[in-house]
Amino acid sequence: MDDKDYREQREDVYAKSVRAGKRTYFFDVKQTKNEELYITITESKRRFNESQGKFFYEKHKIFLYKEDFEKFADGMHDVIDFVEKNQNPNVSSYNEEQKEQPKDESMDKFLGNDIKFEDFGDKS
Repeated sequence: MDDKDYREQREDVYAKSVRAGKRTYFFDVKQTKNEELYITITESKRRFNESQGKFFYEKHKIFLYKEDFEKFADGMHDVIDFVEKNQNPNVSSYNEEQKEQPKDESMDKFLGNDIKFEDFGDKS
């Protein structure tokens, strides 16, 4: 087995798809070459291209790394709770709450860089 076959074989660890109306969400657990697990979440929506007369799938993908799981889950639970309670946001208190949050210094290394997600390409 060559290196390419080995990488492809171990990249996908687990997958789950969820159909929700006109969208499908794909939750994929993948593994880095250092054997660290991460999650990709892909939203796929079927669209029609009028000029070509063909259907295509519009995809949006986020990568979620293990060190961010807890913060991501906490944030997701908070916004789901907010929506389920059907509260109307008080803009001034919402903005004040955001100002009080501690700065996430992990993003400092990216400041000043011109990162374009198109540069990563879609490998699905």
